[in-house]
Amino acid sequence: MKTASLAHSHNYALRHRLYVSTHPGQARPAPPHCDLGLLAAATVGSFRKLDPISLVRKPVILVVEVGAALTTALVIRDAVAGILGVSFELQIAVWLWLTVLSANFAEAIVEARGKAKADTLRKSKSDVIAKLVCAEERIERIASSNLRSGDVVLCEAGDTIPGDGGVIEGIATVDESVITGESAPVIREPGGDRSAVIGGTRLLSDCIRIQISANPGESFLDRMIALVEGAGRRKAPHRIALVILIAGLSSILLLLLAILLPHSTSTLTALGADSPPTFPVLLALLVCLIPTTIGGLLSAVRIDGMDRLVRRNILAKSTRATEAVGYVNTLLLDKTGTITLGDRQAVAFLPVPGVSEHELADAAQLASLADETPEGRSIVVLAKQKHNLRGRDMRGPHTHFIPFSTCTRISGVDTDGMQLRKGATDAVVQFVREHRGKVPAALFELSEQVARSGGTPLAVADGSRVLGIIHLKDAVKGGIGDRISELRAMGIRTVMVTGDNPLTAAAIAEKAGVDDFIAQATPREKLEYIRKEQARGRMVAMAGDDTNDAPALAQADVGLAMNTGAAAAKVAGNMLDLDSNPTKLIEIAMSGRQSLITRSALTIFSIANDVAKCFAIIPVLFAGTYPTLAAFNIMGMHSPRSAVLAVVMFNALIIITLVPLALRGVAYRPQRAARQLRRNLLIYGPGGLLAPFLGIWTIHWIITLLHLA
Repeated sequence: MKTASLAHSHNYALRHRLYVSTHPGQARPAPPHCDLGLLAAATVGSFRKLDPISLVRKPVILVVEVGAALTTALVIRDAVAGILGVSFELQIAVWLWLTVLSANFAEAIVEARGKAKADTLRKSKSDVIAKLVCAEERIERIASSNLRSGDVVLCEAGDTIPGDGGVIEGIATVDESVITGESAPVIREPGGDRSAVIGGTRLLSDCIRIQISANPGESFLDRMIALVEGAGRRKAPHRIALVILIAGLSSILLLLLAILLPHSTSTLTALGADSPPTFPVLLALLVCLIPTTIGGLLSAVRIDGMDRLVRRNILAKSTRATEAVGYVNTLLLDKTGTITLGDRQAVAFLPVPGVSEHELADAAQLASLADETPEGRSIVVLAKQKHNLRGRDMRGPHTHFIPFSTCTRISGVDTDGMQLRKGATDAVVQFVREHRGKVPAALFELSEQVARSGGTPLAVADGSRVLGIIHLKDAVKGGIGDRISELRAMGIRTVMVTGDNPLTAAAIAEKAGVDDFIAQATPREKLEYIRKEQARGRMVAMAGDDTNDAPALAQADVGLAMNTGAAAAKVAGNMLDLDSNPTKLIEIAMSGRQSLITRSALTIFSIANDVAKCFAIIPVLFAGTYPTLAAFNIMGMHSPRSAVLAVVMFNALIIITLVPLALRGVAYRPQRAARQLRRNLLIYGPGGLLAPFLGIWTIHWIITLLHLA
């Protein structure tokens, strides 16, 4: 991220600014749920899921299916025996089957959408001919499935890239739309954060050499296909909690029924005329009282998080990561590229007394000639513009470049008797003192002046002699303050991570409005901060792309690695962003919170729904034995048979009605979870109570009018 080029920043801006500016916190629009092809596939899938083995993980719906099968068998037996009056039992059987199909449809429609995505990815994974570079530059054409990690292949304009890897020679534009969904081509070149390529994408121009990094079956496409086809859909903590809730409610209601039913002789007569109630009627009563609504929606509720990640081109490596997204309450955001535009430019040379600005500019340019970062290039350009200093040939035998290191935080060059260094002020001060030089107080004053303005000071020295300060300036992204305010409203702390000195970090943090910051961040400091937050019971998420981010990514509950980042970071993180957009961490956190609130809303609605069904059915069934229950017959039902049938029909219809809400998510605004929970209780609690009263009463009226029971 810190080395992201200006071209990469522009590419991101072109791809995201329109949608993000108009839809903060949301992903690109999802495919419409009403697509006829998806609905047809989901309908077929609903019937395929009638296999009892596939319903073992949905015990409530399995009970309904077993009951539907037994009821159907009894109806067929009675019909063959010529017994009259089985139309009521037949209606119960039909609506029990529809209840099962409605529950299956919720899961099938998401799986159909995932299968469509997987099919698209699989088409791009078709075996292509790779141009393998052998000894003595000989080119051998082989199938891409035969490539192994470490092989070097040649790709020319129009070729499909045969496998995942990194560019080691050449520069070209690549069409990655099949993976990312973005039509804008991207530039790929050796080194830095733009070297990674993905198998199945297409080369649009020029010629590059790629070193393959994945063996067959281990590519991003293989993992993405496995993800969208449901490889990661295992039980996680909140799913187990929902299952326990369903089992608890079922037990309470069944206990209530077991206590009341044996003592209600008038109820037995009402249900079965002059005989005990038939098995289908008793089974319908069971289905009415157990929480079939949330049981049917549980599948849709439990896969919405994974589906949202897929739509954002996020590859999750574990179920724990997808579940943790909704519970994140601490975000570590990298300053460069996330908080700021990521385009730090040199704007001024500030020499110490006794040094001319021209001398400082000349030394700064020489120390930056081998620096390929945007900051280094901007120093060379500024020296050329302000002092007409041109680049020089530094390839002599006595020239030695010192590359930048996160440990030393310093870089430079040794040439012609000079030891030029530029870097963080304290690092350069230490270098000068090691060379027995004196550091003037003016250096610290200039450094503090730049830092307090929100800029980044880079000190320059020649051996034991201090020369001055380079002022680097970066701009805070427009709208980032509003996004951080939204996160704060949700109870999520934002922590800015930067390599800048504390004064600069404090100035940027104040402008952006973050809650905390880590200045002069080292791998150890980031790791310790995450551990400290986790010790307080907080869930931490961070994004990273460099090798020094790997320890923190591995420790974080949600570690989002960039696809264009270092291999160590991609291995350490438990999520991979195929778009390599660090700001997506904010969107993921907000989307995860929305998924969490959606689950709570549906659970509240379903519990209230089950309570209302008790008021609909228990008073009319048991009022004859327990007259005091007649006061609770709010719907005015007079027939136990029609009441049972009405509730069974409502069960099937309400599940299919709530499927779009489960997939789309409830209306959401950034606020703390406790406040959102209260809002859900006030909206979906009463809604869950009123919907059955209105729905069951209407169905009961239609049943009575048509004499169906």
